[in-house]
Amino acid sequence: MALGPSDVEKIAHLARLAIDPTDVETYARNLSDILAFVDQLESVDTRDVTPMAHPLDMTQRLREDVVTETDRREHFQAIAPAVDKGLYLVPRVIE
Repeated sequence: MALGPSDVEKIAHLARLAIDPTDVETYARNLSDILAFVDQLESVDTRDVTPMAHPLDMTQRLREDVVTETDRREHFQAIAPAVDKGLYLVPRVIE
């Protein structure tokens, strides 16, 4: 599928892109090359190819679901500038 200058101008208008008129021919040629490559990829027979989520055959390293840090809330609130009923108080930002 080849795109002409009018196609590129229409696409640019729909995408709200400003394209210099001197670049329209170059964009048309580059976009046509991309579409030709997509057509070439579509012609490949992939019926016997197993779909995969990642190109490398790897497994994710997992760790046990155990607590590694203790609750330090009291310590952090003790050194906070302002705390009220377990909540941190911060200066008002919006008037």
